[in-house]
Amino acid sequence: MDPADPRVVFAELRRASAGGPADYAGVTWERIDAADGVFWPCPDEDGPDTPRLFAERFATPDGRARFHPVDHRPAAEEVCAEYPLHLTTGRVLAQYQSGTQTRRVAALRRTAPEPFVELHPDLAARLGVADGDDLRVVSRRGEMRAPARVTPTIRPDTLFAPFHWAGAGRANSVTNDALDPVSRMPEFKICAVRVERA
Repeated sequence: MDPADPRVVFAELRRASAGGPADYAGVTWERIDAADGVFWPCPDEDGPDTPRLFAERFATPDGRARFHPVDHRPAAEEVCAEYPLHLTTGRVLAQYQSGTQTRRVAALRRTAPEPFVELHPDLAARLGVADGDDLRVVSRRGEMRAPARVTPTIRPDTLFAPFHWAGAGRANSVTNDALDPVSRMPEFKICAVRVERA
Protein backbone atom coordinates (compact mmCIF):
# COMPACT_ATOMS: atom_id res chain seq x y z
CA MET A 1 0.00 0.00 0.00
CA ASP A 2 1.22 3.49 -0.85
CA PRO A 3 0.16 5.64 2.13
CA ALA A 4 0.71 8.79 0.04
CA ASP A 5 -2.15 7.83 -2.30
CA PRO A 6 -5.45 8.91 -0.68
CA ARG A 7 -7.50 6.61 -2.93
CA VAL A 8 -5.64 3.55 -1.66
CA VAL A 9 -6.05 4.64 1.96
CA PHE A 10 -9.74 5.42 1.41
CA ALA A 11 -10.34 1.98 -0.14
CA GLU A 12 -8.82 0.35 2.95
CA LEU A 13 -11.01 2.45 5.25
CA ARG A 14 -14.10 1.46 3.24
CA ARG A 15 -13.24 -2.21 3.74
CA ALA A 16 -12.56 -1.67 7.46
CA SER A 17 -15.94 0.01 8.07
CA ALA A 18 -18.01 -2.60 6.17
CA GLY A 19 -20.77 -4.02 8.32
CA GLY A 20 -20.27 -1.57 11.18
CA PRO A 21 -22.59 1.18 12.42
CA ALA A 22 -20.68 3.78 10.39
CA ASP A 23 -20.50 1.61 7.26
CA TYR A 24 -19.25 3.54 4.26
CA ALA A 25 -18.25 0.58 2.10
CA GLY A 26 -20.60 1.95 -0.57
CA VAL A 27 -18.99 5.40 -0.59
CA THR A 28 -16.63 5.63 -3.54
CA TRP A 29 -14.39 8.46 -4.66
CA GLU A 30 -16.45 8.76 -7.85
CA ARG A 31 -19.77 8.75 -5.99
CA ILE A 32 -18.63 11.59 -3.74
CA ASP A 33 -17.63 13.67 -6.78
CA ALA A 34 -20.88 12.90 -8.64
CA ALA A 35 -23.19 13.54 -5.68
CA ASP A 36 -21.21 16.35 -4.04
CA GLY A 37 -21.05 14.21 -0.92
CA VAL A 38 -22.46 10.93 0.41
CA PHE A 39 -23.86 10.27 3.89
CA TRP A 40 -23.03 7.18 5.93
CA PRO A 41 -24.08 4.57 6.65
CA CYS A 42 -23.92 3.60 3.00
CA PRO A 43 -23.14 -0.12 2.74
CA ASP A 44 -23.79 -0.57 -1.03
CA GLU A 45 -22.21 1.24 -3.94
CA ASP A 46 -25.55 0.99 -5.77
CA GLY A 47 -27.74 1.52 -2.71
CA PRO A 48 -28.95 4.67 -0.98
CA ASP A 49 -26.95 6.65 1.52
CA THR A 50 -28.41 7.93 4.82
CA PRO A 51 -28.94 11.72 4.78
CA ARG A 52 -30.85 11.59 8.10
CA LEU A 53 -29.46 9.18 10.64
CA PHE A 54 -32.10 7.60 12.93
CA ALA A 55 -35.04 8.86 10.83
CA GLU A 56 -36.91 5.58 11.38
CA ARG A 57 -35.40 4.25 14.60
CA PHE A 58 -32.52 4.72 17.03
CA ALA A 59 -29.74 2.21 17.62
CA THR A 60 -31.42 0.76 20.72
CA PRO A 61 -33.09 -2.66 21.08
CA ASP A 62 -36.59 -1.16 20.81
CA GLY A 63 -35.60 1.59 18.36
CA ARG A 64 -36.65 4.37 20.72
CA ALA A 65 -34.44 7.24 21.85
CA ARG A 66 -33.24 7.45 25.44
CA PHE A 67 -33.41 10.78 27.23
CA HIS A 68 -31.69 11.44 30.53
CA PRO A 69 -32.52 14.53 32.56
CA VAL A 70 -29.63 16.56 33.88
CA ASP A 71 -29.54 19.41 36.33
CA HIS A 72 -27.73 22.58 35.38
CA ARG A 73 -24.72 23.42 37.44
CA PRO A 74 -22.62 26.53 37.05
CA ALA A 75 -19.06 26.43 35.79
CA ALA A 76 -16.55 25.11 38.30
CA GLU A 77 -14.89 28.52 38.31
CA GLU A 78 -16.88 31.76 38.38
CA VAL A 79 -15.55 35.19 37.45
CA CYS A 80 -14.41 37.47 40.26
CA ALA A 81 -12.69 40.83 40.78
CA GLU A 82 -9.23 39.40 40.02
CA TYR A 83 -10.41 37.29 37.04
CA PRO A 84 -13.43 39.21 35.69
CA LEU A 85 -13.79 37.62 32.23
CA HIS A 86 -14.85 34.26 30.87
CA LEU A 87 -12.49 32.49 28.47
CA THR A 88 -13.81 29.93 26.06
CA THR A 89 -11.71 27.91 23.65
CA GLY A 90 -12.48 26.24 20.36
CA ARG A 91 -11.44 25.54 16.82
CA VAL A 92 -10.67 27.48 13.68
CA LEU A 93 -11.60 25.98 10.33
CA ALA A 94 -8.07 25.70 8.93
CA GLN A 95 -6.51 23.88 11.88
CA TYR A 96 -7.31 20.54 13.51
CA GLN A 97 -6.84 19.51 17.15
CA SER A 98 -3.30 20.44 18.24
CA GLY A 99 -2.40 21.50 14.68
CA THR A 100 0.64 19.21 14.49
CA GLN A 101 -0.55 17.91 11.12
CA THR A 102 -2.46 20.85 9.68
CA ARG A 103 0.32 23.36 10.33
CA ARG A 104 2.49 21.31 7.95
CA VAL A 105 0.22 22.34 5.07
CA ALA A 106 1.31 25.72 3.69
CA ALA A 107 -2.19 26.76 2.55
CA LEU A 108 -3.64 26.05 6.01
CA ARG A 109 -0.77 27.89 7.73
CA ARG A 110 -1.47 30.93 5.54
CA THR A 111 -5.19 30.78 6.36
CA ALA A 112 -4.65 30.51 10.14
CA PRO A 113 -0.98 31.22 10.85
CA GLU A 114 -1.02 31.95 14.58
CA PRO A 115 -3.06 31.96 17.75
CA PHE A 116 -5.21 34.95 18.66
CA VAL A 117 -7.54 36.20 21.36
CA GLU A 118 -10.95 37.52 20.34
CA LEU A 119 -12.47 40.31 22.37
CA HIS A 120 -15.44 42.63 21.95
CA PRO A 121 -14.83 46.25 20.81
CA ASP A 122 -16.28 47.60 24.09
CA LEU A 123 -13.81 45.56 26.12
CA ALA A 124 -10.97 46.50 23.77
CA ALA A 125 -11.81 50.20 24.15
CA ARG A 126 -11.97 49.89 27.93
CA LEU A 127 -8.51 48.26 27.95
CA GLY A 128 -7.00 50.53 25.27
CA VAL A 129 -6.39 47.51 23.01
CA ALA A 130 -6.30 47.68 19.21
CA ASP A 131 -6.60 44.84 16.73
CA GLY A 132 -3.25 43.04 16.56
CA ASP A 133 -1.92 44.24 19.93
CA ASP A 134 -0.16 41.54 21.93
CA LEU A 135 -2.30 40.33 24.83
CA ARG A 136 -1.60 38.36 27.96
CA VAL A 137 -4.48 36.19 29.22
CA VAL A 138 -4.00 35.09 32.84
CA SER A 139 -5.90 32.54 34.93
CA ARG A 140 -5.27 30.89 38.28
CA ARG A 141 -3.26 28.21 36.47
CA GLY A 142 -1.09 30.09 34.00
CA GLU A 143 -1.03 32.45 31.08
CA MET A 144 -1.05 32.60 27.31
CA ARG A 145 0.03 35.32 24.92
CA ALA A 146 -1.42 36.08 21.51
CA PRO A 147 -2.47 39.02 19.31
CA ALA A 148 -5.86 40.67 19.84
CA ARG A 149 -8.62 40.12 17.32
CA VAL A 150 -11.34 42.71 17.98
CA THR A 151 -14.77 41.51 16.84
CA PRO A 152 -18.39 42.37 17.67
CA THR A 153 -19.37 38.68 17.38
CA ILE A 154 -18.29 37.87 20.93
CA ARG A 155 -19.85 38.92 24.23
CA PRO A 156 -18.18 41.86 26.03
CA ASP A 157 -17.55 39.68 29.12
CA THR A 158 -15.94 36.80 27.21
CA LEU A 159 -12.68 36.07 25.39
CA PHE A 160 -12.17 33.35 22.79
CA ALA A 161 -8.88 31.62 21.97
CA PRO A 162 -8.33 28.67 19.62
CA PHE A 163 -6.53 25.69 21.12
CA HIS A 164 -4.42 24.61 18.10
CA TRP A 165 -1.10 26.16 19.06
CA ALA A 166 1.70 25.34 21.46
CA GLY A 167 4.18 27.64 23.16
CA ALA A 168 3.18 31.07 24.42
CA GLY A 169 -0.16 30.87 22.54
CA ARG A 170 -1.24 27.59 24.15
CA ALA A 171 -4.80 28.20 25.34
CA ASN A 172 -4.78 25.17 27.62
CA SER A 173 -2.15 26.85 29.78
CA VAL A 174 -5.05 28.79 31.29
CA THR A 175 -8.02 26.42 31.02
CA ASN A 176 -9.58 24.60 33.94
CA ASP A 177 -9.21 20.82 34.26
CA ALA A 178 -12.11 20.47 36.71
CA LEU A 179 -14.10 17.35 35.78
CA ASP A 180 -17.81 17.16 35.10
CA PRO A 181 -19.28 15.03 37.89
CA VAL A 182 -21.25 12.82 35.48
CA SER A 183 -19.26 12.57 32.23
CA ARG A 184 -15.83 13.11 33.82
CA MET A 185 -14.94 15.39 30.89
CA PRO A 186 -12.54 18.23 31.74
CA GLU A 187 -14.09 21.69 31.75
CA PHE A 188 -11.74 23.10 29.11
CA LYS A 189 -14.43 25.34 27.57
CA ILE A 190 -14.86 27.90 30.34
CA CYS A 191 -12.69 29.48 32.98
CA ALA A 192 -12.19 32.84 34.67
CA VAL A 193 -9.37 35.05 33.35
CA ARG A 194 -8.10 38.58 33.15
CA VAL A 195 -6.58 40.11 30.05
CA GLU A 196 -3.94 42.81 29.71
CA ARG A 197 -1.63 44.20 27.09
CA ALA A 198 1.60 42.16 26.92
